[in-house]
Amino acid sequence: MAQVLEFKLPDLGEGLTEAEIVRWLVQVGDVVAVDQPVVEVETAKAMVEVPCPYGGVVTARFGEEGTELPVGAPLLTVAVGEPESGPESSGNVLVGYGTQAPAARRRRVRTGTAAADGRDRRPGTADAAPHARVAAPEPPPAAVPAPAEGPVPVISPLVRKLARDHDVDLRQLTGSGPDGLILRADVENALRTRAAHAGPAADQAVPSPAGTAGEQAAAIPEAAPRAEGEVRIPLKGVRGAVADKLSRSRREIPDATCWVDADATELMRARAAMNAALGPKVSLLALLARICTAALARFPELNSTVDTEAREIVRLGRVHLGFAAQTDRGLVVPVVRDAHRRDAESLTAEFARLTEAARTGTLTPGELSGGTFTLNNYGVFGVDGSTPIVNHPEAAMLGVGRIVPKPWVHEGELAVRQVVQLSLTFDHRVCDGGTAGGFLRYVADCVEQPAVLLRTL
Repeated sequence: MAQVLEFKLPDLGEGLTEAEIVRWLVQVGDVVAVDQPVVEVETAKAMVEVPCPYGGVVTARFGEEGTELPVGAPLLTVAVGEPESGPESSGNVLVGYGTQAPAARRRRVRTGTAAADGRDRRPGTADAAPHARVAAPEPPPAAVPAPAEGPVPVISPLVRKLARDHDVDLRQLTGSGPDGLILRADVENALRTRAAHAGPAADQAVPSPAGTAGEQAAAIPEAAPRAEGEVRIPLKGVRGAVADKLSRSRREIPDATCWVDADATELMRARAAMNAALGPKVSLLALLARICTAALARFPELNSTVDTEAREIVRLGRVHLGFAAQTDRGLVVPVVRDAHRRDAESLTAEFARLTEAARTGTLTPGELSGGTFTLNNYGVFGVDGSTPIVNHPEAAMLGVGRIVPKPWVHEGELAVRQVVQLSLTFDHRVCDGGTAGGFLRYVADCVEQPAVLLRTL
């Protein structure tokens, strides 16, 4: 007789707590192999295919496409055969994870430990027989009240925030999720119960009720009546992640911005000469990145982060260079690892690879995190200047405007030169204006006289 196993949305790493179902890759009744991708989800960082660690027949799916689920919520159930020999399973919870992980490791991954990153896919070793007798899924467990002492069974920080904003004691709630997990719907039901006793006026501010298990995870507060022509767009996915990160940066980082105009004529000539020679072409972004890494070597204060709990400035020994990339899904910041060890050709190739992955939505969470300094070329949008917001928890960001012909005094005479505005936004906790100005002036000198960079290599 087949045994029905439940596969829950795993911890996808990088502190992510929820994901939106974009596309189901299997139907109920399909036979799946061990580690076969079964659903495509979108997190705040990337699109990810999630493989199922069990081989067997899909008996149920939880959540429609477009539903947002918290980590730990049921994704699907699979009927597997031969229960006496143990269900066929791997430790995989994300494409690229190693198979045959021990049971203790699998439990840690599902409860929130980020797994190792990787992209190699390993096919399953066996499929369940299509004609295997499928046992009916077990009924959902009864609701379990939250314990009076010990940790409250809540995974999503959004649920905690909702409860905190409305002064709801989570320990008094009964969790309707797996193993007593308190869902957003549980908090909403508590608010509705409270509003029912408070009268119709209080009920207007209470979130709308939820229906199915998938709808419970994706339920949103009832919207106020809309004015004519008003459109409301949920802050979720990439847009929501950007909003949260920028808001946190503004709250926590006392930033300041300085800027300077620079004559980029010689830099453009140097690039043209490099690309006229045989070999791979070099991008302007790569040259600017090379200048940034050289400047950070001279001013390491700007390649740092602030440990607020320890009240320490942490200077970082490696430069992981982020760069802003606009995509159809919103603004993302891919990261070039160890940019300080790369030459212009290597940087060009890596920028091209990551940019293409950003456009196609195939960047991994690991490629979108861990940056130590960000280069923002907003000149591609046809603007001259900006005051960038620091990419928390980094300490600085260099902004580059468009390079355009402008009147410029060159060697004592007025001439038309290729001019660019450079701006540096920095965390004033890590350094003062003298250091920031020195960094920006060095960058401008390298732009105006590329030979300055050669002297530092």
